[in-house]
Amino acid sequence: MNMIINKLWAMPNKNTFKIKPFGNLIDRYNCRNLFSYKKDFVSIDPFANENKLAIITNDLDTQYNTDYNLDALDFLKKMKSKSVDLVLYDPPYSPRQVAECYKKLGKTVNMETTQSSFWGNMKKEITRITKKGSKVISFGWNSNGIGKENGFEQIELLLVAHGGNHNDTICVVENKFK
Repeated sequence: MNMIINKLWAMPNKNTFKIKPFGNLIDRYNCRNLFSYKKDFVSIDPFANENKLAIITNDLDTQYNTDYNLDALDFLKKMKSKSVDLVLYDPPYSPRQVAECYKKLGKTVNMETTQSSFWGNMKKEITRITKKGSKVISFGWNSNGIGKENGFEQIELLLVAHGGNHNDTICVVENKFK
């Protein structure tokens, strides 16, 4: 299968989905607009912030009007196995960002929340809850995504440069093949 790879430029925004190239990409994969045609379509966003793009939303911060206000891993564990068609996965990109988020909310920052297992445990849950043929759209500073070892193939890569001393943001779209 051929992978689509694009590089665009856009101003940075702490709300990733408000960056136009990412919003456009999500619109192409998110069937929420087609809800009347696909009534059983389930999309989730474990780190929704103020976004309402997924059908089921979660954010640890209670200031956001989301369906759940749980730690992302606990939210993912609530989902039934093989029940989700689309995951919008925009976690904190680094251990420093995780620590800042947790401290701001008065949560404990420890080895469990700042090591690679923080992301690895979520990827295991995403693998469990997604159906064959589902999509995961991941954002970060790397292009790892959920991974082939978890039954996903990368189908699109969107690199958005922000210029100056800002890190590029990388979006990986994956399809679950098993």
